[in-house]
This record gives sequence, structure tokens and C-alpha cells, in this order.
Amino acid sequence: MSDVTRDKQFYDLADAYIAVANTQLSETKPSRVSAAALFAASRFNAFVIAAAAGSKEQMVAEKEAAIAYFMDQYEKMLRENIDEHLARFDQQAG
Repeated sequence: MSDVTRDKQFYDLADAYIAVANTQLSETKPSRVSAAALFAASRFNAFVIAAAAGSKEQMVAEKEAAIAYFMDQYEKMLRENIDEHLARFDQQAG
């Protein structure tokens, strides 16, 4: 489980993004939708980091720790979601 608090609001927010991504699948291939979602997440997270920094110097000083945190969270979430798909894989394939 990731360090992010997971509650109904968390999943509702995530599901809203997924719903938008799903609508884009009719216009472009899944890999492009995925790449755009990753870019959007990185852009928004860079904004969050910048907004939390009190100064450019603080942002520079905390940059690597922030990147490590987001990379760690993404890896945990991706592994968890892949494992969920693996657990249901045989049921979905039928």
C-alpha cells in the first residue's frame, strides 16, 4: 500500500481521471493516452513541488528528494495495480 491515504475521495478523484483517459481511447491508442497521463501527472507534481517551496533555493535543495518520493509512490502504485490485474486476469480473459 502506498503512503498516500486511500479513501473514497481518493478513489473518486483517480476514477475521474481514468474516465477522461477512457474517453480518449476512441481517438488515439492506449500508449499515447498513457504517455499523456504520465506527462500531465509529472507537470502537476512539479507544480505541487514548486508551490510548496518557499524559494527557488529551497526547491533546488529538495528537488532530488521530491523526485525520489514521487518515483517511489508511482512504482508502489503501479506494482499494486498490476498485481490486481494479474489476480483477475484469468477471469477477464474468458
